[in-house]
Amino acid sequence: MLRCLQLARHGEFTTAPNPMVGAVIVHEGRIIGEGWHRQYGGPHAEVNAVRSVRPADEPLLREATIYVSLEPCSHWGKTPPCAELLVEKGFRRVVVGCLDPNEKVAGRGIRRLREAGAEVVVGVLQQECWWLNRKFMTFHTKHRPYVTLKWAQSADGFIDRLRQSHTDGEPVHFSSAWTQTMVHRLRASHEAILVGRRTWELDQPSLTTRLWPGKSPRRMVLGDGKLNVEERAGEGHFEEYPASSLFDGQFSNCQSILVEGGAQTLQSFIDADLWDEAFIERSELVLGSGVRAPELKTEPKGRPVHVNFA
Repeated sequence: MLRCLQLARHGEFTTAPNPMVGAVIVHEGRIIGEGWHRQYGGPHAEVNAVRSVRPADEPLLREATIYVSLEPCSHWGKTPPCAELLVEKGFRRVVVGCLDPNEKVAGRGIRRLREAGAEVVVGVLQQECWWLNRKFMTFHTKHRPYVTLKWAQSADGFIDRLRQSHTDGEPVHFSSAWTQTMVHRLRASHEAILVGRRTWELDQPSLTTRLWPGKSPRRMVLGDGKLNVEERAGEGHFEEYPASSLFDGQFSNCQSILVEGGAQTLQSFIDADLWDEAFIERSELVLGSGVRAPELKTEPKGRPVHVNFA
């Protein structure tokens, strides 16, 4: 199962909104096939694993065990159901990391395999398998996007100088070359990125993945309906949403959001307890005054808070 997770991570930037999945086929202690879900719309991990088996080893499939990090799908989508493939190939034992909460699957894949006579073991490295696809899991269990907060701050707890307009000068830059690259990597792993109106007006951010070879996320800005979001379109365009949309389900079609807004926008997510993970970049720079950084007022309750130093 550890190998399944290792393989699954290869699809981190290419499978969304599908989950990352790895599969390993073992016969008498020897791996005879393995694969992962490479890209959205393409063959799933189980299909790629079966296809990787050498012709000489194909007769062994009926005596082999297939390990899969996520429950095999049981419905027709862009590809045929994987559970049916495993039944067709005659696997007598299937080991699954965790169940798929998608209502189109949700235990049906396990049931189909058991009805066909296969022994199915569920829950091997379950927490690790769930965590790998935490954005997908949150979307299908809480019916909202997985929300990641990100900000950089000075050693004395400020995120910027006080500025009234973009003509007041550049924002303070806390990031090093390495941490800036990591931020772009973080952007590439989210479906959307969101900032508030003041950040959009003052900093005029591009919010792309210029420093990482991943897909740039959808760009969102919280506004009052009066912003000219096409003015600085650049690559693609900005989508404007009212602040109330944070709580009324307008983001329900988005699986993950990275919030890189200013202090007020970030604090609104914190105060509403609407966040799942946070990345805080701390600089040795001392500002002395300015815009105070957001404050995590309560215990994270199991939600990870990552602190990096520029």
